Amino acid sequence: MKRYRLAIVEQSEIITEGLCAMLRGDSDFEVVFTGTELRTLGERHAVIGPDVVIVNSQIAGALPQSIRSAYPNMQNTALAALATTVRDEESMRQYDSVINIFDTLPQILRKLHGAIEQCSANPYAESHDLSERERDVLILVAKGMANKEIAERLNISIHTVMSHRKNITHKTGIRSVAGLTVYALLNNLVDQNDMTL
Repeated sequence: MKRYRLAIVEQSEIITEGLCAMLRGDSDFEVVFTGTELRTLGERHAVIGPDVVIVNSQIAGALPQSIRSAYPNMQNTALAALATTVRDEESMRQYDSVINIFDTLPQILRKLHGAIEQCSANPYAESHDLSERERDVLILVAKGMANKEIAERLNISIHTVMSHRKNITHKTGIRSVAGLTVYALLNNLVDQNDMTL
């Protein structure tokens, strides 16, 4: 059985120690790093080599861009948010999984495995270029359409739209609709005259 290398970035010592205690023993995750700052993990990432990182969503929320954009060496590392408070949906899209503060050990293990599978299925480092369908979705987002409207326009499910939006966020490092609109304008994907006010 493979042992996955796990890093925890959390400011609360109680939460960090609690996670470490829960994962100690029969778990197939080995905690190889604990710290309070993403910067420290980013600097030591090559040496530590985690397969998955649990990061408090509030810590990452302070970054001006996504974790993978801020720390390109984490492109192939699965990211799991530790949700201790309510966060906006947009900021949570950068994660491969979300662990709730009230989750049980079996739920945490399932979510960590899910994060690894999600990251493996969606290799962010392969290309920062948007696919044709991602460009289509970005154009419609920039034109002010909601997910449901985009799904109807492109004849795809709303879940597919959300998946494309997650990929766009990962590739561009931009989380807000306003930022994506500026990105679309700067990259000549939309014309300013086509924008609805």
